[in-house]
Amino acid sequence: MLRTEKLSKRIDAFSLRDISIEVGKGDYYVLLGRSGAGKTQLLELICGLMNPDRGRIYLEGEDITYKRVQDRGIGMVFQDLSLFPHYSVKDNIMYPLRVRKMDLKERVDRVQRAAAGMNITDLLLRRPDTLSGGEKQRVALARTLVTDPKILLLDEPMASVDASLKDNIRRLLRRLNRNGQTIIHVTHDFGEAISLASRVGVIHNGRIIQEGTPLDVFNHPVNRFVARYAGIKNFFRVTFITSYKSASAISEKRTRFRLPRGEYPSSGLLIIGSSEVLLSRQGASGFGINNIRGVIDDIVPSPTGFEITVNAGDYFYADITHREMEESRFVTGEKVYVSFRPESLRIVGNGEDIKEY
Repeated sequence: MLRTEKLSKRIDAFSLRDISIEVGKGDYYVLLGRSGAGKTQLLELICGLMNPDRGRIYLEGEDITYKRVQDRGIGMVFQDLSLFPHYSVKDNIMYPLRVRKMDLKERVDRVQRAAAGMNITDLLLRRPDTLSGGEKQRVALARTLVTDPKILLLDEPMASVDASLKDNIRRLLRRLNRNGQTIIHVTHDFGEAISLASRVGVIHNGRIIQEGTPLDVFNHPVNRFVARYAGIKNFFRVTFITSYKSASAISEKRTRFRLPRGEYPSSGLLIIGSSEVLLSRQGASGFGINNIRGVIDDIVPSPTGFEITVNAGDYFYADITHREMEESRFVTGEKVYVSFRPESLRIVGNGEDIKEY
């Protein structure tokens, strides 16, 4: 449905470089990256607020690279929402239809449908300064959706919403997408990508560094930067040692890892999720299990229990539940074993990091 070909744009000292993405009809595409990575600038190129220095933009096969904003069939909800404070909710939603000089009856019908879809019919006579953050977000969505856009662009849509209301907005966006609305959503929040996306693109320093389904991207990150976005903290730069009977790896801190038999590069970066690291005082039993002894360095409460940091030369991070903590009563300074299956270890890309991760 939407395709960009090697879009490039220089903005002062920053550059978007060779951005090529494809978004199919009905996709929920999340563009994930830090502040300053180029997310908003890419949206502005797609909707026509800026022209690229190089590259093309196609929508349903039509070249729209230099087409006027109002003629593209693309709607964008800005991060600051940009509601008119002196207009009522009804007039805010109706504004883009007035600009298009649409018939009054059609305007009224569309506003009513959009307001009903966002569950804000009872707010139509109020002004934006009387609304909550979540209500303002719904008004901004209604104002964009009233034009029936082919693609909806969302710039950090949760930024102005209280944490308690974010689940409601996520449910609303999922429903819009299930009803057929194609969405491109930019965020720095990994949780938003996991809960909403059918496809994810990770952007860093003006370049897309990985793209695919959330499962592909976060289970098979191409580098440490992407793995960090997936919440992985256990990283080990290693040298691989293989024979026809066994495979292992040795880290720069001399930690030895048992690996499944197979072919490996000479060196690389190993990762393992914190939830896959077991913690005990006696070690785990089982053929080939990695049991590595260390000392508990830190214990920090987490949403699901506790994150425990173990210094074994290399640092290991393990997640344990409240029940496990009640049963084991681990304390800092205590000697323990971290244990994990060889199959839990994964190689990240070619082992290289990217700058400024």
